[in-house]
Amino acid sequence: MSAAISSSQVTPFRIDIPSSALADLHDRLDRTRWPDDEMSGIGWSQGAPSAYLKDLAASWRHSYDWRAHEAELNKLPQFTTKIDGTNVHFIHARSPGPAGMPVVLMHGWPGSILEHTALVGPLATDGLDVVVLSLPGFGFSGPPPAPGWDIVRIAHAGAELMRRLGYDRYTLHGSDWGALIAREWGRLHSGQVAGVHVTMLLSATATAEPTEQESAGLTEAEVGRMRASAARRAYNQREEMGYGILQSTRPQTLGFALTDSPVGQLAWIIEKFKAFSDCRDSPEEAISRDTLLTNVMLYWLTGTATSSARLYYETAHARTGFAGATEPSSTPTGLVSFPADTSLPVRHLAERTDNIVHWTELARGGHFPGLETPDLLLTDLQTFLHNLR
Repeated sequence: MSAAISSSQVTPFRIDIPSSALADLHDRLDRTRWPDDEMSGIGWSQGAPSAYLKDLAASWRHSYDWRAHEAELNKLPQFTTKIDGTNVHFIHARSPGPAGMPVVLMHGWPGSILEHTALVGPLATDGLDVVVLSLPGFGFSGPPPAPGWDIVRIAHAGAELMRRLGYDRYTLHGSDWGALIAREWGRLHSGQVAGVHVTMLLSATATAEPTEQESAGLTEAEVGRMRASAARRAYNQREEMGYGILQSTRPQTLGFALTDSPVGQLAWIIEKFKAFSDCRDSPEEAISRDTLLTNVMLYWLTGTATSSARLYYETAHARTGFAGATEPSSTPTGLVSFPADTSLPVRHLAERTDNIVHWTELARGGHFPGLETPDLLLTDLQTFLHNLR
């Protein structure tokens, strides 16, 4: 399944943040210029509340221990390689015994490799080689040196990475952008991709209530699911997509603010974790404070606020835009749906364009299942992979 890896192509990597970078962070946090406190009673409706963010920033400054989390990440075997002119960082954990079909795990925005680190050990123990990809423009992959890195280009780069690692057949899992990339990768490289497991499909989201003609062929539960999907999409388009519009149009301008202000970067990310996690009053109901802060650190320490936001711009302005994400795919596809996710996928819509072989609708969890409900995500992914063998 795998061949020897050329040391000239792949380089071992270890996270080692200079103490000066941590000192600079602390200095910036100490000198935060806070806005006026917001009016009472608005909660999260206009963004991250000042009182919550001040408390979170105080923890970041005074009690959060980056070195402890850096050491935990460094327990995982990490590497970098140059593909198509850009640096790519990834985790590559081999099964301790005979390896089965390898699996690639991919995150989205505002996530990171942290979304899938809890899955590495169990999957490797299950007899799988595991690759966790830092998307180009994110984390320790760093910013690409030239434009054009949309989901299609990342999919091709991922295929090249697996070829370089010596794998000729493998499976993919992704959430958020990782889900879109996994689907494109599977569609464009179906000879190498045995199966794709995702948490979302653009083609599976209802854009409007079902018509009378559609409703006549659906069960009552299917009609209800379709209506709920359309309502979820309408709400998110109205209330939650300001960040997406800005990152799709002016990521460079946004990047100046987020790269200069750690509290600005913190607020920009934490507000979406609150909006898209399975929680009510605080994202910490779903994800621990230390985990939230470590995820933010992977943006702050690498200076990738701008380059990660550019994925929205690049894909929106690519020749095919997001249209490729709904082109028919014959690759065996599995989907696991979490009730608090940004979309509620509808199976009969997905089956119009995708080869759906596995479908799960769960009762808890949100947009970041690898951080919120890793046990549920792991079980569903293992089931999907087992059925492919």
